[in-house]
Amino acid sequence: MTTDDPGLPSDPAADGDYARPSGVDDSFAPRDPEPPYSPPPPTVSPEERAEFGRPAGNDAEFAPLPGERIDPAHRVVVPPVPPGLTREYGRPDGAEEFDPEPGTRIVPGGREPESPWWKADARRDPWRDPRSPFWLGRPAVFAAGRPSQVLPDEDAEQADEVVPPEEEAAPEPAKAVRGGRFGLSVLPLALIVALVAGALGGGAGYWFATRAHSALHNSDLKLAKTGTPANRPPGSIADIVQRVSPAVVSIQEHTNELDGFGSGVVIDKGGYVLTNNHVIEDAATAQPAGDIFVTFADQSRATATIVGRDDKTDVAVLKIEKSKLTIARLGDSDKLAVGDPVIAIGSPLGLQSTVTSGIVSGVNRAFGTQEGAVLDAIQTDASINPGNSGGPLIDSSGAVIGINTALQTPAPATVGQSGSVGLGFAIPINQARTIAEALIHTGKVVHASLGLQTRDTRTTDGVHDGAYVSQVVPEGPADQAGLKAGDVITLVDSTLIESSDRLKVVALEHKPGDTVKVRYYRGNKKVDVTVSLGTD
Repeated sequence: MTTDDPGLPSDPAADGDYARPSGVDDSFAPRDPEPPYSPPPPTVSPEERAEFGRPAGNDAEFAPLPGERIDPAHRVVVPPVPPGLTREYGRPDGAEEFDPEPGTRIVPGGREPESPWWKADARRDPWRDPRSPFWLGRPAVFAAGRPSQVLPDEDAEQADEVVPPEEEAAPEPAKAVRGGRFGLSVLPLALIVALVAGALGGGAGYWFATRAHSALHNSDLKLAKTGTPANRPPGSIADIVQRVSPAVVSIQEHTNELDGFGSGVVIDKGGYVLTNNHVIEDAATAQPAGDIFVTFADQSRATATIVGRDDKTDVAVLKIEKSKLTIARLGDSDKLAVGDPVIAIGSPLGLQSTVTSGIVSGVNRAFGTQEGAVLDAIQTDASINPGNSGGPLIDSSGAVIGINTALQTPAPATVGQSGSVGLGFAIPINQARTIAEALIHTGKVVHASLGLQTRDTRTTDGVHDGAYVSQVVPEGPADQAGLKAGDVITLVDSTLIESSDRLKVVALEHKPGDTVKVRYYRGNKKVDVTVSLGTD
């Protein structure tokens, strides 16, 4: 082995042993081819051949053919002992006893033991000679502590002696039980003990029950009551309800399809009742027309007739025939302020004369109902539920300042399943009074109109938020003023228009023929025009 590293010592012997052979250019010299492998021939040991090989002189098959093993004479034939077994286990030639190989056993130095079965004059040991005859004999017989030889004729099986079963001794008759000391048997004594124990237990139970009853109940007790009456000063909720509730009625409509409940308030001695249009709308439009019944606080009932109804403001007027009516006082809703206390009376879910209270949460709320009406509503947190519709919203003086109409829930809900979450809305009584008077006078209401249809619009900058004009009625007031579809109305007179509902509320507050100033945007261009209102 050579190296280019000058630091390693050189060993000539190692270099000669591990040097590249001459004539080899590759990394290692190829190996010599190995001879093909051939397995060695199978070998059998002499012992295995002697034990398992074919017997000498026997050219037949190892096993006899079927049917050749049983002699036709049906006699016992002792087969000859194979030579191999005789050679292995027979007596050695020239030896009277088994002679072990030298070195395999230790020859005892004392007296050799005598075989109890091998007579001294016997030619061979019958227990060791496989050719000895044998038969099934009786058990061994001992005489003087040693086994005794039995003649073959006597050495035969005998049936076991039948031992007669021992007769069972007859049971001795039971001794008669003597009577007790007092001449009583056991059974009457046990009955007496049971009766005494039952009497003691019943007495103890009665005593404990009486004690427990006297500890829990007192027949002489009388609960005290105070003589001071409840404080219901004038102007309290109880005082207001006592004065106004006789004027509040429960309304039931009945058709072939459904029954509905609502509320109302008597507004005139002629029997006029103010309520919501949606309370009696099904009875009014049913074919045939349905029935409307009014129930008063004293549970008296009357049949009502529709005087008129207005679906745009959700106001309706009924008429009943009844004497001695309690008339509700109508207040001024324009004087309301946020925070004023209010009381709602009605029949939520059919529960007549239910009273809830709260405050005015907001005013001038442009609110669209499910029925399509638009309200300039009063908002209150007084609990309003389905069935309160048409009932009065009352101020602290007892005057009606609104007609409860709608409620708002966090998620859409059907009537009868929704509930109050403190967001109730009422029609201001000033608007309801105007509509009711028109219905009583003529049975119908004529509303002012701009002659267009709008929807809400929102812009990113908020400048052009308002009512988006989606359609203009040809030759209508808006068309004559130059408005077109796509314009956005943001102002009417001094009222800011932030939604389509607000524009509808402003129009309903005017009369046909009134003129209003309208500001709208067409793109980024601001336009102000004057519109003469028409009729719807």
